[in-house]
Amino acid sequence: MSGYWIIFGVFMILSLIVSQTLKSKFNKYSKVPLRTGLTGREVAEKMLRDNGITDVRVVSTPGFLSDHYNPVNKTLNLSDTVYNGNSVAAAAVAAHECGHAVQHATAYSWLTMRSAMVPMVQFGASWSQWILLAGLVLLGFSSFGLWVLILGIILFGLTTIFSFITLPVEYNASNRALAWLNNTGLTSGTEHSYAEDALRWAARTYLVAALASLATLLYYISLVMGRRN
Repeated sequence: MSGYWIIFGVFMILSLIVSQTLKSKFNKYSKVPLRTGLTGREVAEKMLRDNGITDVRVVSTPGFLSDHYNPVNKTLNLSDTVYNGNSVAAAAVAAHECGHAVQHATAYSWLTMRSAMVPMVQFGASWSQWILLAGLVLLGFSSFGLWVLILGIILFGLTTIFSFITLPVEYNASNRALAWLNNTGLTSGTEHSYAEDALRWAARTYLVAALASLATLLYYISLVMGRRN
């Protein structure tokens, strides 16, 4: 199990570095006022209108960087700092979440695939770790443990695939947001470079999570391969 803890430690440190950098960037750019003075709510509503989306509500949600788009009830949930803020950071985050609404409205293929996987991934995320643990324990007693471990790997593999499918969804939402902010002139020059920097760091949190999931999956696969050899 030492290999697992090495992987866990390395990616935990990477995750902390990226997470802390993102928070630092967001706090920094939250102090940079948007030249137009629009709040995150107003930015979101404008981007929705510009894309012909009229059935999505922009609402406030508690928490820090808890912003998300809910495709089930078609709500754009913005944290208070973003919803009421008129900073570059607020505009960038609001536009990014609108990017997901645009993806939904246009049936963006990666988002459609991601949404279809949600039920399976929820099941896999709930049970994979327990099944993997059971397989590791049973390995020392019978060959049945090997098959239990393989089942756990399959379930965990679903979450890994899901995390990689999430990457193009997040990067595309950021690209849509940045292009719209630039084309409308809501951000320009230094403002735009700040918005881009904030969204790129946000995307890196998903990248680290995906790589951590892949490294863990490969570790479990190596246990199975080693057992068979």
